Amino acid sequence: MAQKDYYEILGVSKDATASEIKRAFRSKAKECHPDIHPGDAAAEVQFKAINEAYEVLKDDQKRAAYDRYGHDAFTSNMGGNGGFGGGAGFGGFDFTGSGFENIFEEMFAGFGGRRSQPREANLRGADVRHDVSITLQEAYEGLKKPIVVETSVACEACNGKGGKKVETCSTCGGMGRIRQRQGFFVVDTDCPDCHGTGKMVKEPCSECRGRGSIRKKRTLEISIPKGVDTGVRMRLSGEGDAGLFGGPNGDLYVFLTVKKHSIFDREGADLYCEMPVPMTTAALGGSVKIPTMSGTPETYDIKAGMQSGTQVKLRGKGMPKLRSDSYGDLYVTFRVETPTKLNAKQKELLRQFAEESGEDNQEACSDFLCQIKKIWEDFTS
Repeated sequence: MAQKDYYEILGVSKDATASEIKRAFRSKAKECHPDIHPGDAAAEVQFKAINEAYEVLKDDQKRAAYDRYGHDAFTSNMGGNGGFGGGAGFGGFDFTGSGFENIFEEMFAGFGGRRSQPREANLRGADVRHDVSITLQEAYEGLKKPIVVETSVACEACNGKGGKKVETCSTCGGMGRIRQRQGFFVVDTDCPDCHGTGKMVKEPCSECRGRGSIRKKRTLEISIPKGVDTGVRMRLSGEGDAGLFGGPNGDLYVFLTVKKHSIFDREGADLYCEMPVPMTTAALGGSVKIPTMSGTPETYDIKAGMQSGTQVKLRGKGMPKLRSDSYGDLYVTFRVETPTKLNAKQKELLRQFAEESGEDNQEACSDFLCQIKKIWEDFTS
C-alpha cells in the first residue's frame, strides 16, 4: 500500500519553512491527541502518522533525503549510505526515546502530560485576592486600614492534619502523581485516591471533615503607602488559605482602587482642576484661593484681562510619588463666569460699560468681525 506524503499529512507545501512545519505539526497533533480522543483507534493511527512526518521534515538531512528518494530513503531498500533505515518504530525512527517523550510533555502540558511535581507543591494553600477602595485624600496621605478577609485557617482540633491517623498514599507512594503509558506516550495525572496530596486520612477530624482547615473571617491591618493609585497590588505573605496537612499558607493579594474626587482629576502624580473666576476679577485682576490636597489653599494673583481657559501650574502641589519624597504638579484651568442674575441697576451699568468700551477692549471680537467682513467681501466680488 502506498504511503501518504509527509507534506500532505501535515498540510504544508514542499517549500514550507521550518517554523511553518512546526506550527502545522502542533496544530495537527492537538486535533487528534489520544487524551482528546480516548479509545479512538483511527485518531491514534493519525497521531502516529503526524509524529512520523514531523520527525522527518523537521530534520534538514532527513527532509533532503525524503525530497529526493521519498519513503525509500528510510528503508533498507536503499542500500549503501543513502538510507536512514534500520531503527525501531515507524520508518526507521524510534519514538520511545526520552527525547520524543520530552517534546510531548512540553507540548501537551494542558492535557495532563506534564512531568511529576513534588508533593509539597500540592500542599501549599491557595492565594487569596481582596479588593479595597480608598479616597484620593487617603491615597495622598497614606493610612493604616483594617480589612476583613475570609480564608481557610488550620483546624485547631486536628492541628491542620485532617485527622488522627494520616498515612502516605499507597497508590502514588506520597508523590501525589501517577504515571501512565498510553502506547508510546507517557502521561502524569493527579493520584485518584489522594487527589494529588500524597496523604490519606484514615480517621477524619470531625471538625474539618478531613480537610485540615476551616473557613474563618479575620481582621487584618494593612499599611497603605502614600501615592498609591488604582491597580496597585499589595502582597501579604502567608495570609492566604491554609496549606494541606501542615503545608505552607498561600498569600493574600490586596488590589487597591482610588475613588474619583469631586474637584481634582488625577493623571499619575499630577492633578488637574477647573476653577471658576468672577468676570469682574478676570477683568480687573485680583487674588484667588486655589484648593490643594494638603488642605492649605494657595494664593494666586490674577492679572487684569485674564481670559477664560487660562491654565497655570503649581509645582509640587500634586500627588506624592510612590516610594519617593517628590510630588507631582497641580494644573488649574480658570473659567471666567458670566453673571446670569442681574438686577436693573447692574444691567444699566453694563449697558453704559458697553457704550464706553471701544474695539481696543474687545480684540478677539474685533478680529473675528474683520475676518467675517473680509469673507463677505470676497464672496460678493
